Amino acid sequence: MRFTFLLSLVAGSFLLASGFIAPSPNLASAAPPSGQTSEPPMNVLLLIVDDLNTWLLEDPTRYAGKVIAPNIQQLSKQGVLFHNAYTASPVCCPSRTAFLSGVAPWKSGVSRNGVKVGDSEILHDVDSLFKTFSDEDYWIAKFGKVSHGYDTGVKYDASLNHKRTPPPPGAPLNGIARNASGGITERDWGATHLEEDQMSDKLLADATIDALKQKHDRPFFISCGLFHPHYPWYVPQKYLDLYPLDEIQSPPVKDQDLNDVPEYGQRLVNLSWNEKVVENGLAKEAIRGYLASVSFSDFHIGRILNALDESPHRDNTIVVLISDHGFHLGEKQQWTKATLWEEATDSVMMWRVPGVTQPDQICQRPVSLLDLYPTLVDLIGLERPKHLDGHSLLPLLKDVRSPRQQPAITVYDGHMSVRTQDARFIRYWDGTTELYDRTTDPHEWTNQTNHPQFAAIKTKLASLLPAKDEVAQPLPSRQAGAVNSVPRKQKPPQ
Repeated sequence: MRFTFLLSLVAGSFLLASGFIAPSPNLASAAPPSGQTSEPPMNVLLLIVDDLNTWLLEDPTRYAGKVIAPNIQQLSKQGVLFHNAYTASPVCCPSRTAFLSGVAPWKSGVSRNGVKVGDSEILHDVDSLFKTFSDEDYWIAKFGKVSHGYDTGVKYDASLNHKRTPPPPGAPLNGIARNASGGITERDWGATHLEEDQMSDKLLADATIDALKQKHDRPFFISCGLFHPHYPWYVPQKYLDLYPLDEIQSPPVKDQDLNDVPEYGQRLVNLSWNEKVVENGLAKEAIRGYLASVSFSDFHIGRILNALDESPHRDNTIVVLISDHGFHLGEKQQWTKATLWEEATDSVMMWRVPGVTQPDQICQRPVSLLDLYPTLVDLIGLERPKHLDGHSLLPLLKDVRSPRQQPAITVYDGHMSVRTQDARFIRYWDGTTELYDRTTDPHEWTNQTNHPQFAAIKTKLASLLPAKDEVAQPLPSRQAGAVNSVPRKQKPPQ
């Protein structure tokens, strides 16, 4: 059965029309019974969505429950959705380098954007995820923004690079996305002047679909990285029309929220941009731009899934959809990623594995995107490389209630966070800390780091992080004369 189409939103209900793809409800039932082996070896389809936060799947009250992403939502119901999956680093390059290499950023030194990834000695000594599968004679394809600065050591059998959408005439469309010299920055949103057929993400989806339609005499590993909803949020007008401004609700924000945040935490927040957005009354417009970009990517994800569904590979292909990290939409006065709080670190992760996963499964255990590599290796039955810092999710894919001892650790530019099921602990470069009780404070508004009641849990969480002298210094920037993204007053305490 082909996927159906929908576009219009009338009185809160979807109407069938041309424009959006919704997966057929019986797709998950096509998987072979649990325990059945597949011959030839399983294929892999890895979908990566840039800057996609988790609220569309986990919190229907966020943005008034108006997130229109039927294909991502349907895929999440066809296997295991991880509600507490966390990035190894909350920006693009280090996150992708980590889950594709299997090496944690606090070991590689790739813990911020713009660094010389090739200067990391440890990355020269390990095989990437793609290299491991290539060595097993897999057909490897990479379409779009996948590795982002990390050389995976593979000559791809097929590839297509992402191209950013050029600014429309009259940009910045929001009127505020200019730098100090008057140039246009990427933090803009609005209707693109391009036809959808000209947009890079559409072309990347086309390439992925073509690869799925090919006859393959070898197992394949196809990766597709869609750029939206990364800034700038330029999309066709029809996607913006899905979100009337009067129906958008901004997320809850606490006044003076950063008062109990240490200096280094405050430095991660772009307060000047927050002031521009809020003082110009553009918060709802910004949220609409982001959500429209989500819906745009969702449509093309549906096209890809439809192609897989119609191919002979459907019942023999592992499908994984992840985001490289999350994204703030005004929470904690931030309108991007690059923090160690929930909005930036929480990542989308869902798996549909024929013969292994069951539909409608939600796992609450904290896991990491670093777990991607060892899990795929285990599912295929390959020997697990010794360098991997992640842990296989196979037990959780079989039973979401399986025990899980490992916490989820995130690093950004030398600052570190650990997330357990009930708490978050942050340690900044200078030793200052934050502690949040997630059971009573899901927005992370109250820093309990100095509260006597939480002394024991603080000690326990701190012990889960690598010692300060074990954390690799962030690698130097590619640009001559560039400084670290977070200026430091001192070296890390020993």
